[in-house]
Amino acid sequence: MTTPPHLLRPVSPFDFAQTLAFVSGFTPTSDEQKLEAQSLAKAVRIHRQTVGFDLHSVGTLDAPELRCYLFGNAPLNSEIKEAALKRVRFFLSLDEDLGPFYALAQQDVPFQRVLRQLYGYHQVKFLTPFENACWAVLTQRTPGDTARGMKRRLVDTYGGSVQIGNSVLWAFPEPADLAGASVAELRTLLKHPRKGESLAAVVQAFGQVEEEWLRQGPLSEVRAWLRGIYGFGEWSANFVLLRGLGRMEGAVLDDPDSVFTRELMNAAAKVYGPMSFEALSAHAHRYVVCQGYWAHYLRVAA
Repeated sequence: MTTPPHLLRPVSPFDFAQTLAFVSGFTPTSDEQKLEAQSLAKAVRIHRQTVGFDLHSVGTLDAPELRCYLFGNAPLNSEIKEAALKRVRFFLSLDEDLGPFYALAQQDVPFQRVLRQLYGYHQVKFLTPFENACWAVLTQRTPGDTARGMKRRLVDTYGGSVQIGNSVLWAFPEPADLAGASVAELRTLLKHPRKGESLAAVVQAFGQVEEEWLRQGPLSEVRAWLRGIYGFGEWSANFVLLRGLGRMEGAVLDDPDSVFTRELMNAAAKVYGPMSFEALSAHAHRYVVCQGYWAHYLRVAA
């Protein structure tokens, strides 16, 4: 059942082609959406209901507009529709103003190539921070194909699906969908005892917290909360802060020995050449509250 279209207006500049390019190459969500030249269809779980959304670009870089169709296996009430539209806006960072970041980037000569390459790209987050946190558990010290297999089993067992045309869109479960799963069941499903235990901890933690606090609460407190989840370290916490919650305002280079830092230094070397941790950290701080966007652009460009 499809609702009449909703018109979404992102903050300009916004290039939907950049969005589609990122999604098409984002391996953690491979085959979980339907992509066409100017459209993206995907599904999400909202209040134990699976909702599909189909986005079509009908605007321009400087006057962007997206036409959004919502659909499901049952009628969508006003609460579900409102929550779905808010989720889409957050997922694609439609309300983020790139102006302050771009103004700082104009002073960074080596970064100009990256800026030209990705101009108009608003960060595409994980669809939900819970999915991001689960992926952080699944992908720790695990090959990508193996982690994707684990994720597929989670979706098949606890998620939901809707159909668009001849395509089936699968939605990752909400914490409530997994609330009744025991640690033993998750261990068996994932075929990995430690990951089953860690995933159960993520389910419990996210089932007891308000997402709005994770998005807007004091960064140090949210980081500490994430670090308190069993199986979460500095890399997992930073990963969810940036890619699941869009918390771009914090320092991105705190620990010279972390996996996150090593990955960012490798990406930065392709733009700036080899740099010490201290030099790159000082450079990052020039971006003030936009450090997260700077780091994300570097990684996407790499």
